[in-house]
Amino acid sequence: MVDNSRSEKEHKEPEFIVDEDEQAKNEALRARINELAAKQKTSKGLTEAEKKEQKQLRQKFLENFRKTFRSQVEILQVFDKNGKEVTPKKVIDIQKKKGLR
Repeated sequence: MVDNSRSEKEHKEPEFIVDEDEQAKNEALRARINELAAKQKTSKGLTEAEKKEQKQLRQKFLENFRKTFRSQVEILQVFDKNGKEVTPKKVIDIQKKKGLR
């Protein structure tokens, strides 16, 4: 059995790489989704083209959310109160495969 425990000094917080272009695209996507949602609530409603656009935007938003959430889970390291690493094996295997360990 491998001892994965680390002292406080050895434990390093993961670095989050923020892609500002990607963040700006996500904000624009969210703004357009909200714009269409607001228009949908009016008496005018959405045209068929706008309904199609809304569906595509929502799918893209969920795709981006899942991608971001997965990457956050994949860099996760869990430690118990004694400092012993208790990260699930499945996550450790993914980290090794991606060269994060």
